[in-house]
Amino acid sequence: MSGIQNPIPAELIVQIAEGAGKAIMRVYEKQISVEYKSDHSPLTEADLEANRHIVQQLRQHFPEIPVISEETREQAYEERKQWKRCWVVDPLDGTKEFINRNGEFTVNIALVEGGDPVFGVVHIPAQGISYFTGDDGNAWRKNADGSLSRINVSPPDVNAALVVVGSRSHGSAEVDSYVSELSGRYSGMQFRSAGSALKFCLVAEGSAHLYPRFGPTMEWDTAAGHAVVVAAGGTVINAHTGQPLRYNKSNLLNPFFLVKSGAL
Repeated sequence: MSGIQNPIPAELIVQIAEGAGKAIMRVYEKQISVEYKSDHSPLTEADLEANRHIVQQLRQHFPEIPVISEETREQAYEERKQWKRCWVVDPLDGTKEFINRNGEFTVNIALVEGGDPVFGVVHIPAQGISYFTGDDGNAWRKNADGSLSRINVSPPDVNAALVVVGSRSHGSAEVDSYVSELSGRYSGMQFRSAGSALKFCLVAEGSAHLYPRFGPTMEWDTAAGHAVVVAAGGTVINAHTGQPLRYNKSNLLNPFFLVKSGAL
């Protein structure tokens, strides 16, 4: 993580994400009570418990770095635009997947510097697996047994099938049209559905080549996965401009984007 004034120890942030994951799983194992926020998105005890744990830990260890979290009231941009660094956190990404009990939900913690995500961890509580950017700048997978493996994207081969990953809960006709046009350049196309930031991880580890998202997402949905994909050798770009996604913007809503493992 070159360029950061005080390097962030990856192991510590992974541990914080894992702690949030344990809080989530305690709720997961009992009857889930669901409330709905003003935008009609679901909210559970797990969201709040995980958020409480992450924010408390980050403020304890890094009191000088402010936090943007889905479950913490948004600060005014007049204040945020002065921040050189900030955490961008989704304590439970994929609440619908959590409620449906399919295991495809994640804890996302990213460090943003100058609008770019320079560190990220995506933890999968139901599997005990974490994807993260290491202190060496590479992308890593921490398996449930604690073993580590370095991961890299796998660019598509025109003589093989293009593997596309998409949302399990938020599909769109625009994505279907885009993928249909693109797949004609390859010998075939395989589509995989996944929830939450898992889609970024599948591209980062080479299990998929492309994740197109032509629907609304927020910065906390993407920042951590974005950092992991870039460390693995991929790109996360605005679908219209081709420029990398930016963070801590005046409007925290993302544009439509493409997560790519190589030239497509």
